[in-house]
Amino acid sequence: MHVDRQPAAEKPDGRKRRWREHKIARREELVDGTLAAIRARGSNVGMDEIATEIGVSKTVLYRYFADKGDLINATMMRYVETILAPRIYAAIASGGGEYELTRSAIAAYVETVATDPDIYLFVMGNNAGTNQHVIADSERMFAEVVATVLGERARLLQMDSGGSVPWAYSIVGGVQLATHWWISNKSMSADDLIDYLLMMTWSAIEGIARHGGSPAKFKAQEHELPRPE
Repeated sequence: MHVDRQPAAEKPDGRKRRWREHKIARREELVDGTLAAIRARGSNVGMDEIATEIGVSKTVLYRYFADKGDLINATMMRYVETILAPRIYAAIASGGGEYELTRSAIAAYVETVATDPDIYLFVMGNNAGTNQHVIADSERMFAEVVATVLGERARLLQMDSGGSVPWAYSIVGGVQLATHWWISNKSMSADDLIDYLLMMTWSAIEGIARHGGSPAKFKAQEHELPRPE
């Protein structure tokens, strides 16, 4: 009697799995070392200085990263995922009134950048080529969260929420670009920057609310700049 036998399933290669796990863990260690090197040596740090600061050779770095771009990309992702994004999300999730929420979100972004200026400048300075998508993805994530909050608040107030996404991208893009300008020259204090950004952003939100989020209602009004008292 012939019995069809299924081929035995291949056993997973334990060595390959352990190597993958080791490589992931080692990459994270080296990325953390890269962040420490940037803080110690500045945003213009090179691969030789990074290797020296970590205490390894460049050969070791290239054993775990395909090239300089791969290391930079991993460093950018680590900064966004473990430092910048959690602080922004925590501020947005803190609740409170619309004004307090707007201020806390702007302050979280500016203060995070101010705390780690060399990391931020390194990340933005290498925002080109294959690394560009990391920053673009983070901007998209922040904008989508802000759009969700704007949409929810607009609907609660029975306003037109159709502009939530472009409003969110405008806010996130404006705050990020202004902060990048500021961190590059520091011509005012962080508190002053936060206040100016808050004034601009809140004025926009207040204006949107005044017209119920409706472009038609907005365009139907007379538009003249008020004179300060």
